[in-house]
Amino acid sequence: MAALRTSTPRLLRSTIPSFRPFIAIRSYATVEETISKPMKAAGESLSATQPPVSEKHTSTIGDPNKSENAKTKTFHVYRWSPERPTEKPRMQSYTLDLNKTGPMMLDALIRIKNEVDPTLTFRRSCREGICGSCAMNIDGVNTLACLCRIPTDTKHESRIYPLPHTYVVKDLVPDLTQFYKQYKSIKPYLQKEGKPADGRENRQSPADRKKLDGLYECILCACCSTSCPSYWWNSEQYLGPAVLLQSYRWLADSRDEYKAERKAALDNSMSLYRCHTILNCSRTCPKGLNPGKAIAEIKKAMAFA
Repeated sequence: MAALRTSTPRLLRSTIPSFRPFIAIRSYATVEETISKPMKAAGESLSATQPPVSEKHTSTIGDPNKSENAKTKTFHVYRWSPERPTEKPRMQSYTLDLNKTGPMMLDALIRIKNEVDPTLTFRRSCREGICGSCAMNIDGVNTLACLCRIPTDTKHESRIYPLPHTYVVKDLVPDLTQFYKQYKSIKPYLQKEGKPADGRENRQSPADRKKLDGLYECILCACCSTSCPSYWWNSEQYLGPAVLLQSYRWLADSRDEYKAERKAALDNSMSLYRCHTILNCSRTCPKGLNPGKAIAEIKKAMAFA
């Protein structure tokens, strides 16, 4: 695939930015046991890279404070540490008493870290679905751990991975350096030639403000981008659903005066047009947004510009 990519002249245009930084060899996030099964949800992903060591070949760490009438559930969590780079990623199993655990997946992870295994690493902050820090792949779906309920069926064993097709910093922490570089590249802020003549704020009619609904709510959790096959294959140059939704947020803003420049930056074969309307992004968004529609609106604006 790499040879095919480099031999294609139209993909080597100097106007197309490349965002992939140099990254030393390290673990690459995969979702296990899905190759022979149909996709259970749009966020479920596959990878050509080697899957982690199965939980069948690792130990299970039990709940140290299990009650008499314990409602025990098993969680299989992806583990990899840069301190042991030669070791393969593995699925570590933990059992928790749901009677002593909060209702959300993030509650389970926090309890594992606080009471069972302090070496487990993951991101979290607001616990309200606002910051996007706890984005991960849970039971085959990209979502936020703080908004994902623990299935109460104890026979169902939950599997938790980092966001798929990302480099892993440690355990459930993905490296989003490139994602944020792409976000920076679209200049995600209001651009105007000058201040309003009356010296007041940049005003907007209620109708124009309403056009931003479904766009400004994006929290940049990267769930949509990392569920997109086109982004898996072309993440060096394709901006991906999240960044394109943010780009349309400014194209749709009546106060912005640099729409022509924003469109020109997307006018190449890779930044925008790698979207093939698979719509994994819209199905997996934990905030219920529709990046696929935003991308379609950009294409329409480019066609009729």
